[in-house]
Amino acid sequence: MNMYESFLTNSQRPIQKWLHYFPVYERYFERFQNRSIVMYEIGVFQGGSLQFWKKYFGPFATIVGIDINPNCKSMEETQVHVRIGDQSDHKFLQEVFDEFGPPDIVLDDGSHQQDHINATLEFFYTRMKPESVYLIEDVHTAYFPSYGGGLLQENTIIERCKGLVDFLNGYYCDLPTEFADSTFSIAFYDSIIVLEKKQWPKGLRVAPLVANGTQSEIDAEFLVYKEKLLVQEQMKMQEQLKQEEDFNLEEHK
Repeated sequence: MNMYESFLTNSQRPIQKWLHYFPVYERYFERFQNRSIVMYEIGVFQGGSLQFWKKYFGPFATIVGIDINPNCKSMEETQVHVRIGDQSDHKFLQEVFDEFGPPDIVLDDGSHQQDHINATLEFFYTRMKPESVYLIEDVHTAYFPSYGGGLLQENTIIERCKGLVDFLNGYYCDLPTEFADSTFSIAFYDSIIVLEKKQWPKGLRVAPLVANGTQSEIDAEFLVYKEKLLVQEQMKMQEQLKQEEDFNLEEHK
């Protein structure tokens, strides 16, 4: 039985999901089945989703629900834990993290307020395991003013993750590379954003490998090419600064 069939035949607590989410879930979550994982789900609602993930991931999974509603505490059962607090409160999130450890999966289906989503991402992403997945759903709320959103509005989760694409390619545009060093991909779907973490071996992100049938080695020519690009960019910036200085001098004559 696949995930969607399991959802359709659910006889436990109610679950509310958009149908097009299931192929995305299975693409990123399947490899975690029957493993000793920790999953944090932001937003408990009626508790059906927590039960659903317990059933999907199997007997070794620890499922941790986070919600601001005290009534959600009653949704606890074997393998399922619920902690009550604000998803944007880093002190509270630290307490949860200290108790359950770094997550393999974070699924943010919480308040959908843009500042809350950003605060949760800021706390958990750098603390996650190297092969983990961070999934944010219902991101269409980034377009709704009632959730702190709006089309092309700064600081929505959609605009923030658009900007992270540049940092994912930081080695090629002279940006800090901490995010690139720990991230494999950012994927955008209808109402979902997925970030996959990956701890790259040192040196493998600086240049492609050349395979000649007997060994693989760093492409030295690419390193030279990259260095030339950086030098060219620096020269352009210096030229722009000089032009601005010359213009300011002319203005003050």
